Amino acid sequence: MLTKTEGTLPLNSCWTMLSIVAFLVITPMAAGSSANAANFSFTPIDVPGASETQALGINNTGQIVGAFNDSTGNHGFLDTGGSFTPIDVPGAFSTAANGINNAGQIVGIFGDSTSGHGFLDTGGSFTPIDVPGAFFTFAYGINDVGQIVGNFGDSTGFHGFLDTGGSFTPIDVPGAVVTQAFGINDAGQIVGGFDDSTGATHGFLDTGSSFTPIDVPGADFTEAHDINDAGQIVGIFDFTHGFLDTGGSFTPIDVPGAFSTNPFGINDSGQIVGFFRDSTFAVHGFLATPTAAPVPEPSTLTLLSVGIGLTVLCVVRRREEPIIPKQRV
Repeated sequence: MLTKTEGTLPLNSCWTMLSIVAFLVITPMAAGSSANAANFSFTPIDVPGASETQALGINNTGQIVGAFNDSTGNHGFLDTGGSFTPIDVPGAFSTAANGINNAGQIVGIFGDSTSGHGFLDTGGSFTPIDVPGAFFTFAYGINDVGQIVGNFGDSTGFHGFLDTGGSFTPIDVPGAVVTQAFGINDAGQIVGGFDDSTGATHGFLDTGSSFTPIDVPGADFTEAHDINDAGQIVGIFDFTHGFLDTGGSFTPIDVPGAFSTNPFGINDSGQIVGFFRDSTFAVHGFLATPTAAPVPEPSTLTLLSVGIGLTVLCVVRRREEPIIPKQRV
């Protein structure tokens, strides 16, 4: 039989503990997944003298590529530890660098007097990328095997493509009106976006030509931009918010104080690059670096079990307490 001195909680403490457990059970349920959101440290990226900077790709050594605009036009850049190197395809009037692999190979887009073309930059040597028969070709992602993904337009519409050593394979999500491929990892998994027959935009994951739609819950617009070797996917939803998709669990990515955030690249360390619009609508690049994970919260089932146990204890304890009449003041 329980007594007041043999391992029992005082009555007030008992019910106080039960109240705390109830709060802990209810709060995560009300807060949803935001309580478990990953933490990031955000660093702005601005090319000196640029009026606009977009960070678009990152490799495992932390090299970042992107695009910037200044008084002379549109240029690509390579950011190595805060040291910026402009990238300009010879003869082009505009250049953007979109992706970089661990060997330092860079892919992107350039415009000349004829059209828009993709390019591969290997140590400063530029190779044009043009899908045969296309009236434009844009290259967005490259993996360590040298496979390149992007988009092209021809007389039949707008399609994604996979370039393996100069051999092009179209990428079309079944039933889609438009397909765009943006990122590829070393396993050959490809992510991008597609428009369905209603005009709605969805992300997709292409694993060996098997397509899985990606839709942030509750969003009207989702587009996937890159995937790392762990299968983590980044992209944008509802035009103004970024997301990180880890095995189907979505974490919003929003630069603090920004009007909109657009993640475009992720490496195997989980570092994310992209661009954001600030309160004045100026465009800046960003690097989001994961910080230490928060202390895991007890599961709801665990807390419920503790709560049930405390309830029983409190009821038993209550039966043992003498009824003390209230004292008049």
